[in-house]
Amino acid sequence: MSKPASEEVPLPEIQIFPERLLHAETTETLLNKLHKVKNVRKITVQGEELPEIMRSGPGTGGPVDHPNRKLINVAGEEMELRVQVGRIFVEICDLDFVPQALKDVEEVCKEVLPFNFTLEVGRYSKFKPTVSDYKKGLVK
Repeated sequence: MSKPASEEVPLPEIQIFPERLLHAETTETLLNKLHKVKNVRKITVQGEELPEIMRSGPGTGGPVDHPNRKLINVAGEEMELRVQVGRIFVEICDLDFVPQALKDVEEVCKEVLPFNFTLEVGRYSKFKPTVSDYKKGLVK
């Protein structure tokens, strides 16, 4: 008799969806404050790419000098911001901690963001390999 394959239970995420794209300074401040929220396991950002070189048009191959593509410091670690952030996903370490984490994340957003935003709880990132991942050889 075969055993069913065990699947990990996906951890909940809080999606922060601001009405505007964030500047690098706002992103840095928001991420640092979110990093201090209790029971946050992981933070992921998503947004429009800020390329280093022009990929099409009359300036193809030339450098793109975008003011938001810069180094930011998050939790003591410097990283290059390669996107203009439009959404933030905050993974919570357990379903039981979501209500309090949601309140804390909302307070941080109210403090940092001078415009409206939407918060939603769900699972927005993939948590197990897809068929495409196997086909691409990303998983063995």
